[in-house]
Amino acid sequence: MSEAKNCRLAAIQMISGPDVADNLRTAAHWIAEAAAQGAQLVVLPEYFPIIGATDAARLAAREAFGQGPIQDWLAATAQRHGIWLVAGSLPLSADAADKMRNSCLLFDPAGACVARYDKIHLFAFRQGNEAYDEAAVIEAGQQPVAVTTPFGRVALSICYDLRFPELYRGLGEIDLILMPAAFTEITGRAHWEILLRARAIENQCYVLAAGQGGRHANGRLTHGNSMIVDPWGEVLDRKLKGPGVVLAELDHARLSHVRGKLPALAHRKL
Repeated sequence: MSEAKNCRLAAIQMISGPDVADNLRTAAHWIAEAAAQGAQLVVLPEYFPIIGATDAARLAAREAFGQGPIQDWLAATAQRHGIWLVAGSLPLSADAADKMRNSCLLFDPAGACVARYDKIHLFAFRQGNEAYDEAAVIEAGQQPVAVTTPFGRVALSICYDLRFPELYRGLGEIDLILMPAAFTEITGRAHWEILLRARAIENQCYVLAAGQGGRHANGRLTHGNSMIVDPWGEVLDRKLKGPGVVLAELDHARLSHVRGKLPALAHRKL
């Protein structure tokens, strides 16, 4: 493959609700805005098409991989704007009839789905009246995924995966980590930014984090703070709360500079 190119990155922050059609209209607006600002790779947040709904509603929104209205919309949107488009996550059919896969899909500028990652680490948390147990309705993925693109080697991951650095180290040298998420406000305020910057620093790569960010229809508060971090751990752009776009350049000269002056990846022993 020819030398990797620089790329204009965009993270879309949303406050998705329980209505798929409304969420797709909102996503379309912000994707168009990102494309108008020159974005070549656009990443949507976790659960961008449906959040805050009952488990039954999320299960009802499942699609078989490769077919369904959400995937058709994603393919058409990527093709319309001529961009690489990442569906932060959407519900896909699982092996178990009463569960779903929480899946991240990557579409190329021709509208073809070129990669799929199913969330491996399933979130569980309990504090006071706030409790989550993703394993109750989600079937965990098994396979880490990195894909080679014209702008470098890209690792796919989703939300809670951020807490497991071995996932990324196991993929070898990567240029960009994608982190679509719906971090809770409690855990996000405490850990989100420090974990994102740590993943960028230790892997000497860019990290693009696209979050849900605000108060949802069911009262849930997500942390937001979508950002793009460079391989030195510097935050290039961010949005704290509310819908919007975060933009920055993936610069291969910057990658080479950081890895050249501090060759930590070459010093690994374990």
